[in-house]
Amino acid sequence: MSVSRIPVLLWRDLSGLWTGAVVESPHLAAIDRSPQGCLDQLRAHLHWLQRNQPWNVPEPEILEGSLLRVQVNVRPEVVAKQRRMPAEYEVRIQAPCIHGRTASGMFACSIPTIGVWFMYHDAEQLRDMASHYVRDALRGLSAQRLSRHLPALEYELEQVLLTDPRERRSQTRPALPALEAVAEPIGERSVRKQFPRPYERDTEISDLVTRVHTDRASVLLVGEPGSGKTSVLVAASREIERKRESGDDRRLFWQTSGSRLIAGTPYLGQWEERLEEALEQLAGIDGVLCVENLLELVRMGGHDASDSVGAFLVPYLRMGELRMIAEATPAEVDACRRLLPSLAEAMQVLPVTPMPHANALRVLDKLAASAERNQRLTIGGEAVSAVGQLFRRFRPYDSMPGKAAQFLTSLVQAAANTKGRTVDSSTVIEQFRSDTGLPEKFLRDELPLQRAEVLSFLSARVMGQAAACESAAGVILAFKAGLNDPRRPLGAMLFAGPTGVGKTQLARAMADYLFGAGAEKDRLVRLDMSEYAGAGGAERMISDSNGEPSEFLRKVRSQPFCVVLLDEIEKADVGVFDVLLGLLDEGRLTDRYGRVTSFQSCVIVLTSNLGSGSGGALGFGAQRGPDFDGAVARFFRPEFYNRLDGVVAFKALEEATVRRIADKELAELAAREGIVAMGIKLEWTPEVATLIAQAGFDHRYGARPLQRALDELVATPLARLLASDPALRNCTLMATVDNGKVNFERRSS
Repeated sequence: MSVSRIPVLLWRDLSGLWTGAVVESPHLAAIDRSPQGCLDQLRAHLHWLQRNQPWNVPEPEILEGSLLRVQVNVRPEVVAKQRRMPAEYEVRIQAPCIHGRTASGMFACSIPTIGVWFMYHDAEQLRDMASHYVRDALRGLSAQRLSRHLPALEYELEQVLLTDPRERRSQTRPALPALEAVAEPIGERSVRKQFPRPYERDTEISDLVTRVHTDRASVLLVGEPGSGKTSVLVAASREIERKRESGDDRRLFWQTSGSRLIAGTPYLGQWEERLEEALEQLAGIDGVLCVENLLELVRMGGHDASDSVGAFLVPYLRMGELRMIAEATPAEVDACRRLLPSLAEAMQVLPVTPMPHANALRVLDKLAASAERNQRLTIGGEAVSAVGQLFRRFRPYDSMPGKAAQFLTSLVQAAANTKGRTVDSSTVIEQFRSDTGLPEKFLRDELPLQRAEVLSFLSARVMGQAAACESAAGVILAFKAGLNDPRRPLGAMLFAGPTGVGKTQLARAMADYLFGAGAEKDRLVRLDMSEYAGAGGAERMISDSNGEPSEFLRKVRSQPFCVVLLDEIEKADVGVFDVLLGLLDEGRLTDRYGRVTSFQSCVIVLTSNLGSGSGGALGFGAQRGPDFDGAVARFFRPEFYNRLDGVVAFKALEEATVRRIADKELAELAAREGIVAMGIKLEWTPEVATLIAQAGFDHRYGARPLQRALDELVATPLARLLASDPALRNCTLMATVDNGKVNFERRSS
């Protein structure tokens, strides 16, 4: 039988009495006239814990610890008239440090007399680090309170030998096969360590403990994603299990989800039978079922809410045969009350509200301080402020501190694997830029952005549409200045004009300028709205055939910093416009199950050909164009039209513009990989661009056929030439026009 060696620190005070404290759990202590008496008391108590509360038996983390005495001078503080001031003298404190390696190979140190435990990397720095933590723990104490830590006459490090607590657990733990098939115990260390400590949530944790442990109620934790619902649940479960007195080793809190409850049960009535058995086993240990998402219970198990898993659980909740803690967002609670009101009514609601910005910053500070201690990193104070500022400015829809804490944790993990091991504001901005695609000039207020710079970029990508580029630049500049409404999308514009004049190209140019600085370059999410014509178009836009979020929503959720292009919006079903009302007004889209997708970091661009067939000729020319704004206003309902930031009119392309576009396409052809790799420089005469412009422009389709003309007149003949002569390398090819065809003349480079 394996044996656990529980280290115990013994010390003798000035009165001659001995005190013994478990190194890993200093609150387990005993006093006696002899060291052996202290050890006997602690051994008896630890044996009792093994029989009655095995989860409270300390598991030694420091293997083969050694005793080191560190002397630290601490200056007491005096309180006079509610003001603190340092004393004129210092008190010498002797800190007995038990240090050694953990099972993972890291160095760890415990100072039981003060209640300090920390990890470190370099054994030579132990004394300095111990002095630092002792001063930090005793800072602000009066002389009277410091007197409790005066040096003892002597210290000893002993051990109490116990049968391995984990072995006893395996012997006493009852078999719960049905419950273990659908859930996992939260109390296990491997599960609990996945969730961060819920700083600044003491009130919610205490409230949840009272409702579940004292009132024996089922509770619904309601809060936005990232507000800390799961962390509160885990902390409360740990506190309740510590309070519990029982004769066997059984975890009380079991976490599951709707999909897991029915997984692997394809036959009728199979999941109900398995769930009945699991609930019976849960009741046998007086346990609590913890559900990750309330709405999954409503959606899973049947054709509708009335025969779902949630409906199956309602009688158990009403009769008190099941205690459950579930999580949900406010929108999901509203959906549950609409679809299955009896489920929501059977549970008490405990709000977990988003933290104020100041509280969230304190949480981030504590996470940073913990990372500095445990991973020996340097995290500048400006780094935490930068994280808070960036999330407040660019992701205001994310509840604090959830996403910001995850972001900071990812930076810490990355820094721990690098040589620099430093996280500063530059590191924060660089990672935020990579995640969102926002250029650094948007993330740093001190960097200016000139209107001419934006117009130059857009005009080079979209030719002949100066007014449209001006409108797009206005959206970009307002975002840079922070003047956009944080409760709406960054912009909501309708691009109106004939086909082939650059509407889609301008949307793509905006995506590249705003969000093209990250690792993921393509930030344009495009929907052909003709696919959502006819009955059911709105439902197809939001969800797939299985009721899961549509591919469109999944793309926006995975990358909320993007340009959403709704092409030919006038072809969509009328129900689609009802869906878009909330998107354009509040920047949110909610499905029937209360699942919310935020569009507050998106630019929404709608395109339309409305009005293109009236008020002027299409194609070449500078005639007065059609009244696009009037046509749009007549087509859309007033409440939809008023939610648009503006209608941007695209005019018909002029001959000179089409010629410039042809030159641009030729330049892009010359930069293609195959030509560059062969060392070929492609040049052309003005007649080549003119020929392509004439052949590739149609007054009905604008410049859209231009690419096809380029392929037919230039790309294909060039490909034939290169394929027929593999030795054609490192030269200049001049393209000329002869009898309506493009010829290529070789010139030496």
